[in-house]
Formats: sequence, structure tokens, C-alpha cells
Amino acid sequence: MPRTLSESAHKKAVYAALKLVARHGVDGTSMDAIAATSGVSKATLYKHWNDKEALLLEVMATVAGLNTRPTFDSGDTRADMIAMLAYHPKQNRVTRERLLPEFVAYSARNMEFGTAWRTMAMEPPRRELTRLINQGIAKGELNDGLDLDLCLALMLGPVLYWHIFLRKTMEDPRKLAEGVVEVFWRAYGKAAVSF
Repeated sequence: MPRTLSESAHKKAVYAALKLVARHGVDGTSMDAIAATSGVSKATLYKHWNDKEALLLEVMATVAGLNTRPTFDSGDTRADMIAMLAYHPKQNRVTRERLLPEFVAYSARNMEFGTAWRTMAMEPPRRELTRLINQGIAKGELNDGLDLDLCLALMLGPVLYWHIFLRKTMEDPRKLAEGVVEVFWRAYGKAAVSF
């Protein structure tokens, strides 16, 4: 069984990888450089992460706030949907904007990494939104027999659009999330809901 890194060494390695990728790109960042920058031995890095890609996935999860994602379970289905769709972790914008193009390009060249990243980034919101839709159905707020994949596409699609096209001009995605949920409830809600 592999030995885990101490929390301090773990954070140092992730931060070093983040810093190096932002400065030199994914291809210009090696495990040797991460070890040297972090002060964590290369052997210890490999005991915790199988390879550079595994460490890079953790870096992306950190940047995207996946490890600190809140729960959306207040009991108010509609409000939780809005909060979930509007969730955007506070992070260093400069770092995020420098890293994202690197990881997108790397994902395009390395399909396995790209698939792992998309699954890791999209699964939490898919799972949360599925739970909220099922909660709405169980509470009699939403119609029975909804096509969950269609519902997820209708609600997550605008969020992806925000990330790609609107993030620089619309800092807070809450207004978009409120509009998406309003339209969704008008289309699939059982009773008229006042907005």
C-alpha cells in the first residue's frame, strides 16, 4: 500500500506543478522539475501519483475548485438548482486563464487525459443536478418521466456557454443560472411557479 504524502508536502507538490505549468506549459513541466521546485522527492511524488498526468488532474481539480465544492441540499429544489448552476469557485483568475489553454491543448493531444478530466470536472454537477431533478419529481414539483439526459443538457449547456463565451463579460453566472432554472421550471414544472 503506497504511503501518503503529508498534507504539507502534498500542497507543495500541487502548488509547484500549478506554478510550473502556468510558466512553462504542460509539456515543459516534468516530475523532476516539480520535485525540485516543491522540495518533495521524486520518489515520494511517484508513491502518491502514478504519473505526471495524475498529478496534473489534481492540479486541475484544485484550480476548478472540485475539492472544495459545496453541497446543494437546502431542501428548496429550485434554489439549490440555481446555486449549483451558479457555483463558480473563487480562484486566482490570472492562474486559471493561463492554465486553461494549456490543459485544453494537452487534453486534445492526450485523449485519455482529456476523457479523465472531462469526467472528473463534469461528474459532480451531473450527479448533483440528477439528484435535484429526482428530488423535484419526488416532491411533486416536476413532471414524472423526464428524460434526465435531455434535462442535464438543457441546464448544463448554458453553464458551459458561460464558461466559454461569457465569463469575461458576465463575472457572476447567477443571473444566467436563474434564467435557466426559470425556463426549465416553466417547461417541466407541475404547478405554476411564481418567479
